Amino acid sequence: MSSVIPLSELRDKIDAVDAEILQLINQRACYAMEVAKTKIAQGEQGTFYRPDRESLVLRRIMELNQGPLSDHTTVRFFRELMSACLALEKPMDIAFLGPEGTFTQQAAFKHFGHAVKTIPVPTINEIFSAVELNKCQFGVVPVENSTEGVISHTLDRFLTSPLQICGEVEIRVHQNLMGRSGSLADITEVFSHQQSLAQCRQWLDKHLSHARLTAVNSNAEAARLAALNPFTAAIAGIAASEVYNLDIIEKNIEDEPNNTTRFMIIGQQSPSATGNDKTTMVVSTDNQPGALYKMLEPLAKLGIDMVNIESRPSRQALWSYIFFIDIDGHCEDEEVALALDKVKESVKIFKLLGSYPKAVL
Repeated sequence: MSSVIPLSELRDKIDAVDAEILQLINQRACYAMEVAKTKIAQGEQGTFYRPDRESLVLRRIMELNQGPLSDHTTVRFFRELMSACLALEKPMDIAFLGPEGTFTQQAAFKHFGHAVKTIPVPTINEIFSAVELNKCQFGVVPVENSTEGVISHTLDRFLTSPLQICGEVEIRVHQNLMGRSGSLADITEVFSHQQSLAQCRQWLDKHLSHARLTAVNSNAEAARLAALNPFTAAIAGIAASEVYNLDIIEKNIEDEPNNTTRFMIIGQQSPSATGNDKTTMVVSTDNQPGALYKMLEPLAKLGIDMVNIESRPSRQALWSYIFFIDIDGHCEDEEVALALDKVKESVKIFKLLGSYPKAVL
């Protein structure tokens, strides 16, 4: 029978490990500061953040992890460590769809860590503008929800913006009903973003059919409005209830249990290939039989996996469409580059929106 280690001895071991961890963390921070000095000496300006480098580091951590901590936990820890080290080099401003407490801000923290400064911006268009005008180094915009589909404002803005997609992040979305009254019977109006109202349609029909549903710019704005009137409520994330001091009346009221929103990181960088990448492009074809097949044929012949395709009216001619396409791989990959060249030959409009690392957990 194995002997039990005394509690005092275990605590001494933990204290010793903590001291070693602290020393190594600060050693890593010192190396990060030296990296900044080297980059400056080489004439590099702007942000020192490299999405491709961060993705490679995090994936390496997952490969090295032997437990008992999960990959999710270790990645979260190292992302925060990298965020803090990067802030020592040069702090970053990240534009997100505000106000405070939105899922977009949650996505920003998940991707960049909490050592960045998140800047609330009232509209998706203004997020793009903030990055285009160098007021922020990066922006975070919602692009697609697993239940309700694409966010059209984001796709439309990509058409006119010179910015690149630098990364992606996925957030598991839990919608919560919150307010000041604490009672469903007292609620006369519910505020939320139109996407969130749609994601909770069945629950609302069953439990709040008597209440008026009002769409606003963001879930956090909904929470702010609900805090002003005890007979109103908001649908939003937990963070919004904490910011605006609201009670959670009902948790997880989304109709689909696997409700997930995908966000894009936009910036002025073009990340290098990591081996785990996506490429996003926008194309438009002639309105004639077989045009779409001709456009997609090079992808199939070269074995390029098309992950997603979305169509939008081009607004240039009746029944004319543009297509947003995600494929596996990086535009620097030989097969992908060849496929993209072939696609360009068969379309009227081609715009590469970016090649970027796939989301890490």
